[in-house]
Amino acid sequence: MPILVDTNVILDIAHDDATWADWSERQLELQRPQGLVINPMIFSELCAGAESVQEVDELLAKLGLTLQELPKSALFLAAKAFLAYRRKGGSKTAPLPDFFIGAHAQATGFPLLTRDSGRYKTYYPSVALVTP
Repeated sequence: MPILVDTNVILDIAHDDATWADWSERQLELQRPQGLVINPMIFSELCAGAESVQEVDELLAKLGLTLQELPKSALFLAAKAFLAYRRKGGSKTAPLPDFFIGAHAQATGFPLLTRDSGRYKTYYPSVALVTP
C-alpha cells in the first residue's frame, strides 16, 4: 500500500534542512518499496516556493513521488473534519490543506509520512502516521 508524503518531508529534502533532511530522506528510502504518493494539495504547497510547474515535476521525479487525485470520499471527509474544527472554535474560514491531506490518507487507508502530526491526530485518529 502506498504512503502519502506530507509537504514538510519533501521540503526538508528540497531545502536540505539542517535538522530534518536526513530523517526525511531516510524515511523516503524506507517507504519507497510501498510507493510514495502526493495529492493536489501537497503539489500546490510545493508550487508556492517554486519558479515553475516543471521545477516541481522534476523534484517529484527525483524523489520518486507520484501525484494522485483526491477521491470524492476524501473530499467529503475533509469537509466534515473542517466542520468539526469550526465547531471547536477554529478561526479559519476555508479548509486548510491538512484537512485534505488527512482525509486523503483516511479515505484510501494510506499511512501518512509527516513531521506535523497534531491536526492529523485530532481529526483523523485512524490514520497511521509515520512521524519522528
